[in-house]
Amino acid sequence: MNNIKLRNFDISNSSKLTLMGGMNVLESRDLALKVAEEFKTTCDRYNINYIFKGSFDKANRSSLSSYRGPGLEEGLKILQEVSSTFDIPVITDFHEPHQAKSVADVCEIIQVPAFLARQTDLVQAAAETNKIIQFKKPQFLSAPEMKNMIEKCVAAGNEKVTLCERGNSFGYNNLVVDTLNFQILKSFEKPVIFDVTHALQLPGGLGKATDGRREYLLNLARAGISQKIAGLFLEAHPNPDEAKCDGPCALPLHLVDSFLKQIKDLDDFIKSQDDIEIK
Repeated sequence: MNNIKLRNFDISNSSKLTLMGGMNVLESRDLALKVAEEFKTTCDRYNINYIFKGSFDKANRSSLSSYRGPGLEEGLKILQEVSSTFDIPVITDFHEPHQAKSVADVCEIIQVPAFLARQTDLVQAAAETNKIIQFKKPQFLSAPEMKNMIEKCVAAGNEKVTLCERGNSFGYNNLVVDTLNFQILKSFEKPVIFDVTHALQLPGGLGKATDGRREYLLNLARAGISQKIAGLFLEAHPNPDEAKCDGPCALPLHLVDSFLKQIKDLDDFIKSQDDIEIK
């Protein structure tokens, strides 16, 4: 399934740009609405398909003292309000099989987190909702191994899968993005998304939290979009240095417009080019 229909647009490696944009963890209702409004306004201006992203729980934080989020019930209320206020689809991640149904009642895309993408019970629970399922490629897996995640979903009766590249970790508090991975993931005939935000993490770089390199966001986003993929996954915050999770990787909210204009222009150009078969 190269093309996935969502509301009035297609998520496809050959269609116009889709953005999964928002914030890392939901910090408050007001902040979620503010971030969603900026993304929605910008995406409307540049004719970009838009899906809001926000997490109700970050269960994999480095430290016990780190902020995890508002929790399932309150988080889904915020996501529902964002969706209804701006008439946009929303995506969130979940961590336990029993959460799948509640998440599916609000979200049109369910994300299986990178650290949990091999958990069969979680994958099956997600697939059985019949929602679009996005797999974050685990930092510890090669791109070819993502075929196994797709097969688990299909076996559960759901072929609506998107694959999200976010880099590979080789230890030493670093992630590396191999651009060849995009072509391998595309070979599975699924829409491919590039999570440029988390590709810039320095895992554990702050000791009790993850560090990042947001100064490279635009350059790395350009590299990913040059691979003729379905879209981009991007998190922003009004004050990244004060964000409660992954601030070092977040785009300052006031730069969303100028950032997305460049990315959309590049995406349009790349997708206007014919592929050349090289043997």
